[in-house]
Parts: sequence; C-alpha cells; structure tokens
Amino acid sequence: MKAEPLTTVEISKKNLIHNLGEFRKRVGKRIKIMAVVKANAYGHGILEVAKIVSRNGADWLGVASLEEGLLLRQEKINLPILVLGYIPLSEIGKAIKEDLSFVVYNRQTLEKANQKAKVHLKLETGTNRQGIDLKEIVFFAKFCQKKNIFLEGIYTHFANIEDALDPSFAMEQLEVFKKALQLLKQARIEIPLKHTACSAATILFSQTYFNLVRVGISLYGLWPSKETKISAQNSLELKPVLSWKTKIAQIKRVEKGESVGYGRTWWATRKSKIAVLPVGYWDGYDRKLSNSGRVLIHGQFAPVVGRVCMNMIMVDVTDISGVGLEDEVVLLGKQGKNEVTAEELAEKIGTINYEVVTRINPLLSRKVV
Repeated sequence: MKAEPLTTVEISKKNLIHNLGEFRKRVGKRIKIMAVVKANAYGHGILEVAKIVSRNGADWLGVASLEEGLLLRQEKINLPILVLGYIPLSEIGKAIKEDLSFVVYNRQTLEKANQKAKVHLKLETGTNRQGIDLKEIVFFAKFCQKKNIFLEGIYTHFANIEDALDPSFAMEQLEVFKKALQLLKQARIEIPLKHTACSAATILFSQTYFNLVRVGISLYGLWPSKETKISAQNSLELKPVLSWKTKIAQIKRVEKGESVGYGRTWWATRKSKIAVLPVGYWDGYDRKLSNSGRVLIHGQFAPVVGRVCMNMIMVDVTDISGVGLEDEVVLLGKQGKNEVTAEELAEKIGTINYEVVTRINPLLSRKVV
C-alpha cells in the first residue's frame, strides 16, 4: 500500500514534447538529437522523461553513469544510449552486454573493451575536464582499430559557450575539433558520429552541429544562461517542464512581536497568519531561501519566513484570503497568473537553474501530467 505524497514534482508531457520539437525544427531531420537525461533528467525523473522523448523523436539518450544506462535498459528503452561519465574498468563488460555506448579518454578503458564495444572518443579542446589530447587522438583511434572495437563517435564539450556573449573561445575549441577530424582523415580513419553541440550551441551556432547534437537543460524548457537567451532573440520558444508542489500542513496565528522558526530570525511586526509546509532542505528546497524565498498559494506570492528546516518551511499568508488546510502550494512553477522560476530561486541562493532542478530529491514522486 502506497501513501499519497504530500510533495510532488509534476512533469508536463506537452511541454517536454514541445521543446523537443523546437530543437527538431532547429536542426532539421538529418541531424540526430541526443536527449540528455543524466542526473535523473536534470531532476525531472529519468524514466518518465526517457519514455516520453524516446516515443516522440529523440534519436539518442545521454546518461552520466552505467547505473543510469542499465536502469533504462531494464525498463525496455531501446534507443541508443551513450554513457557520458566514467565507467569503472571492472564494469565495462556490463556496458557492452547491455548495448550501451560509452565515452573513452583513458587507454585502460580500451584495454578492457572487446569487439562488441561501441565507443566515443572524447577530445580535449580547452575545457580541461575529460578528454584526449589532440596529439593522441590518432593513437586512440588506431588502438580501437587494432582491437576491432567499433569507433562509433568522436566529440568534445565547450567551456563557456552558454555564459558568454563572446563566442571566440568556443570557436577556438571548434577549430581544435576540426583539426582532430583532419588528422583522422589523413590517417584514413572514418568515425560515423561527430558531435560538439550542447543546448546553447544548438540554439546559437549551426556550425557546431555536425551530425548529432546533445540537448540537455533546454530540453526541459530552461535557458542555459541569460546570455544564451539574449543571443537567441526569441528565435525559439522554451516551455518549462517541471512544477514542484506541496500542500499546507497547518495554519496558525502568530501575535505581533513573536518569532518564527529556528534561531528566531523572523519576527512578526503585526498579527500574522502562518502556513506550515511539509517540505525542506531534505527535499531540495535550499536553506539559503530562509527569509528570502516565496511560494504561490491561491495564485498569490507568500514569502518564506524563518529558517528553512530539514522537512518544513513556514510562509506568511496573512494577506491571502481563504487559505485552508491542504491547499495546493507551488514551490516552483506557475499558479494563476504568477510564477516562481528556477532562475529566481537560483539568483537567491547564488547558483544556476541547472542546480535548482537537479537537486530536487530524487525520492520525491515524479508525476507526468
């Protein structure tokens, strides 16, 4: 028997399909789209999202780990899947057995692979994260040929294409990638899939497409950055996919001069009506939103008062009429004409919209609506 959850994450199937369609119009029919569903689909629910996009035009799925890839295979999702993160050497065989493609940037990974492996070489072009140096790329490719490993793809990742109005460094990285392709061509090595474009690159720079693009944050209706949105100049419409909701667990009166919460950080300057919500930093509602966040109740903003607790927050509903027990509360998303955005929460806690949604506790129920 399952209990009805108090706090849920709602996923808009319509908006998710819309956003995927926007990118399909952007890149055309010939270029493949990898829907990146890593990190629990950026907090949206990996299984829920993967099932929707796999039936509505995605060509590939991108995951962070072997665990995520195996989970999708267990759910009978048969699209090509690329594991973008590191796979322990002892687990390479599992990836091969489940027909998961995987990224290579260590020689030891290739030594563990066999003829049934499908690998994508990750070229280091300036992000200085994962990657193979340009001078070693031909060696890695020939090593694959020597072992009869299927060299399925080659790719790189941009360092600042999403958060700079000046694309010059990204274009330098792109030239390094093209140089690698030239070196491979000279060595008579042909690699079927070539990809460099993330969400921002797909939105802004068609020269980064090659024959596959990797769409992550913007698949979920969120802009990679203010700079990307400015540069895009309304050339595509993104619709947020996620709404985060809870219910009022208690309503109480607080007299003027009384405090609320741990540390007594908020004091009532008038007779106040306080609603207690069963959500806190365990759920992913950041503690930095203490005395600064706001939620939506009856379509109106209610400010967070006092410190965010592990499993509770308190909001001031004095000026909202008709508030009752178990009324719907929107923590993130729209209610009526108003909206709490991931960007608003990110600005208040000093981070980016990616982190706001990704850190919503994966144990919370995800519901497709």
